Amino acid sequence: MTHSIAILGASGYTGAELIRLITGHSSMKIKALGGNSKAGQTIAQVFPHLRHLDLPVLQQIEEIDFSSIDLCFCALPHKTSQEVIAALPAGLKVVDLSADFRLRDPAAYEKWYGNPHAAPELQKQAVYGLTEFYRAEIAGARLVAGTGCNAATGQYILRPLIAAGVIDLDQIILDLKCAVSGAGRSLKENLLHAELSEGYHGYAIGGTHRHLGEFDQEFSAIAGRPVHIQFTPHLVPANRGILATAYVSGDAAAIHDALAAQYSAEPFIKLLPMGEAPSTRHIRGSNFCHIGVVADRISGRTIVVAALDNLTKGSSGQALQNANLMLGLDETDGLMMAPLFP
Repeated sequence: MTHSIAILGASGYTGAELIRLITGHSSMKIKALGGNSKAGQTIAQVFPHLRHLDLPVLQQIEEIDFSSIDLCFCALPHKTSQEVIAALPAGLKVVDLSADFRLRDPAAYEKWYGNPHAAPELQKQAVYGLTEFYRAEIAGARLVAGTGCNAATGQYILRPLIAAGVIDLDQIILDLKCAVSGAGRSLKENLLHAELSEGYHGYAIGGTHRHLGEFDQEFSAIAGRPVHIQFTPHLVPANRGILATAYVSGDAAAIHDALAAQYSAEPFIKLLPMGEAPSTRHIRGSNFCHIGVVADRISGRTIVVAALDNLTKGSSGQALQNANLMLGLDETDGLMMAPLFP
């Protein structure tokens, strides 16, 4: 059986990544592409690297006929998805890649995003899309909220350690480097080559980054009490990739064992041998996440590092992984491509 797919926001980076992945899928076919700012253009005009594909012309979202669509990916900007999804047919399965449905508490959403949620009833229905930890819920969901790419990377490190009780919950520092594609495709002065290249910088320093809302929500639920980590993201002059380094108090061997117990059967999370650290160059263009554990020179302290591709495992690849579950398909379909190297 072939499932008909629509992608809204197909002219952005995550939309292009979804197209790249789905065209290699055994039982999905793209039937509609929504891209209001590029409506009427072919995919070759918007993304020349995809010109070999036979795909629909981009349309205004309101022009799309959803009656024959089985699942819709929504790769629209934050604050736009909630209104668009609320207007979609009630029975349509949706995977949202924006931040609009990640936070369960409407008050938390308003705190981190600065405005009341426009679709609170849908917000209550949404399942958080960190696949490895919400598999059963995702499989039965109508609406899945993709995680933030930074939030996913940090959680792959820290969730198993919090659950296993092998680290001090009050001494967690997460230092993260993210490639520029994580900021989206729209034109911004600070993302011009001359402004960004030959240096990197921290941003949202001091606890203002919106992905902290996801960390607070998820880590506190696991621990059964408030958990607030220190988190600083950095923008690096690279196109793809996230490297997250967590500094924790806990025994390195116990930490490695907890991660091994959690991820030994996972197809996309690869724990490296003790003492080995991952690199973004080894996961680029793939749906894999590599994790390494290194004992610090100070006894009782450990460094845990994770690397993933922000556009694939951090966003569109994770979205396809969730869509596979929602449609009852093999979770890995369309996602087992090897990383690009060099």
